[in-house]
Amino acid sequence: MTPYRYETTGRNRRTLVALIIVWALILGAIALLDASLVLMGIIALCTAPALYDLMAGRKSGLTLGPESLEWFAGRRSGEIAWNKIDHIRLDTRLDFSVRASAVLTSGQKMRVPLEATPPADVFEEVLTDRGVTVKRHHFSLLG
Repeated sequence: MTPYRYETTGRNRRTLVALIIVWALILGAIALLDASLVLMGIIALCTAPALYDLMAGRKSGLTLGPESLEWFAGRRSGEIAWNKIDHIRLDTRLDFSVRASAVLTSGQKMRVPLEATPPADVFEEVLTDRGVTVKRHHFSLLG
């Protein structure tokens, strides 16, 4: 069985387009609506993490190997042996992002970083093809 690999970077077109749109809206609100500079500055500060991701180009990813599930995101990394994993839980959050957690046989949950998680449908299909139990939970507030 060949390993499944997923890798992405913060330096992508989607991030750039989102930043351009938000900054254009901020500048438009200032110029056309005489919006408060303080309020627009606070909103602009909220784009700092996306700007950092765009500038740093930090890589993240996940590998489903024959022995273990491994991931990395910037300086963070993790590895769990398959024999310690009971199932993978995929939680769809209210913002439509999907968080992946490895639920261990001990009952403990290990979260996979959001930026290292593959698209949910592809991830679920690959896991199912490998015989891993996947449990989906949609729009739960707790978990």
